[in-house]
Parts: sequence; structure tokens; C-alpha cells
Amino acid sequence: MARSNIWGLRKLGAEVAVCGPRTLLPREVETLDVRVFTRIEAAIEWADVLNVLRLQMERMKSGLVPSSREYNRVFGVTRARLDRAPREVLVLHPGPMNRGVEIDSDVADGPHAVILHQVTNGVAVRMAVLYLLAGGAPELAEAAKRGADV
Repeated sequence: MARSNIWGLRKLGAEVAVCGPRTLLPREVETLDVRVFTRIEAAIEWADVLNVLRLQMERMKSGLVPSSREYNRVFGVTRARLDRAPREVLVLHPGPMNRGVEIDSDVADGPHAVILHQVTNGVAVRMAVLYLLAGGAPELAEAAKRGADV
């Protein structure tokens, strides 16, 4: 998930950074033209948008992180951390979430989270982007957006 997000965002011109335990970052992260943060506080300070990814629990069982509690303590997106940000930060998460692990509930349900919109509209948006990238006619997409018969 991280690699495809990095690739897509970089193609769209975004400056991208990643943050997490080295054991969970892509092996070739240095070649992906991204900034790497080792502290979530620094990443939040730098970011305009956080796209928090789900910690796959099977990775915890394989020893890539010590425990969910330790992961939250070191890398979790918490209200206290967001409150120290120098500006408002938009919070995304593709779902499903491990509340209290990668993201706290008060952040996920808070005013700066657009997670419900993202989950609700994510499939349709991805389908539209793939359609256009595959050579679909942009005028048909525009007509559909306006509600015109196509």
C-alpha cells in the first residue's frame, strides 16, 4: 500500500514523506524520492495531510514491531500530537482502522479527519482515475459529473 501511494502521489506532484519503524518501511525507500521521518512528531510538524495506514496485525506476530501498545506509544497519531502541529493537518486513513494502535479514536472521529468520506467514496474515485488513466474519454467523465446523459 505504501509503495503504490508513494508512486501515485509523486506522479501527481506531491512531496511525500513516510514515517514508521524501519522494519515496516519499503526496503528501497531511499530510492523512492521521499523524505523519511523516524519520529511521528516530526512527520506531523512537516505534513499538511497525514495518510495513516493500517498496521497489519500479522506483522506484529512476526516480530516486526514489539507490540501494538508500543507502536501506538511511538508512532500512533494522537490528539496530543496533532494539537502540537504548527497548522491544521487533514487526516486520512483507508480503513479498516486499528483504533488505539496507528490512530486514536478521538483523531479518527475528530474534525480534521475525512476518513468516512474517503472510505465511502474511495472505490468510485479509484475507478474513475483508473478509467481515465486507461484512456477513457475525459468528456464522458465530465458529463457524468454534471449528471448529463452519456
